[in-house]
Amino acid sequence: MLTIVDYGLGNLNAFENVYNRLKIKFKIASNKEDLLNASKLILPGVGSFDYAIDLLNTSGIIKTLNELVLVKNIPVLGVCVGMQIMSNYSEEGKRKGLGWINASVKHFRSNPNWHQNQSDNYEISNRLPLPHMGWNKNEIINNSPLINGLSRNSFYFLHSYYMDVPNNKNIIACSEYPFKFTSVVSHKNIYGVQFHPEKSHHSGEKLLENFAKLV
Repeated sequence: MLTIVDYGLGNLNAFENVYNRLKIKFKIASNKEDLLNASKLILPGVGSFDYAIDLLNTSGIIKTLNELVLVKNIPVLGVCVGMQIMSNYSEEGKRKGLGWINASVKHFRSNPNWHQNQSDNYEISNRLPLPHMGWNKNEIINNSPLINGLSRNSFYFLHSYYMDVPNNKNIIACSEYPFKFTSVVSHKNIYGVQFHPEKSHHSGEKLLENFAKLV
């Protein structure tokens, strides 16, 4: 069954509302016993990297999640910080990530393109606020069933950190603020989105429906 992981972070009610509208069955899991029959997993997240990792450690479900994702190859979708903690580490904190995707998480201002001298982006970047908040479009880099029918859609973002992904094959889509950053990532059965599909109206519903119907 489609299972939304409740480890203390994320807009669980928003996910519930979307899947209730879509009439797709799901359950909420807050312990390892609840996870055992999962056929797909959603790992939501808001807030900071270290706090999310600490909550996962406290929940006692990391070992079960690793077995489901890395051994049984259960599809998993990380959302916002839920995506970021799938990486190796983040500039935001000191904790190790789950390491499910070979990537790191960096602050927008750490990228030299944020303050690129003598370019059209220089004046723009100094005016752009952080966090990156609001609606933004995706540019499709590699095809994926997760984003079928969503090539021109906008999604709702709220973040100051982005995932730096060295392998272009893992990058499904990018957004721009003011440089291109990874907004959708995948590796085998592992998927992540930097935006909030649960807050993205029709576009988000379509993406969450696509994930629920992954084969």
